[in-house]
Amino acid sequence: MEKRQSKDPLHGITLQKIVETLVDYYGFDTLGELIKIKSFNVNPSVKSSLTFLRKTDWARKQVEDLYLKTLPKIQSK
Repeated sequence: MEKRQSKDPLHGITLQKIVETLVDYYGFDTLGELIKIKSFNVNPSVKSSLTFLRKTDWARKQVEDLYLKTLPKIQSK
């Protein structure tokens, strides 16, 4: 039996891993400028960001899109 690989580039990557990777790469200051959400700009933390992103689809989509755009830059480091 063949295993099918998901065509979703985010398959198997947790939201926490995405946020932590973006914070490590950009920092909360730049991340807050790129994506205007309170949890990146006011007392930012990974935990508060995850809580908000899990409830807010549009914000999660923006974070996932930024991650996909940033991934080639991270991998070429």
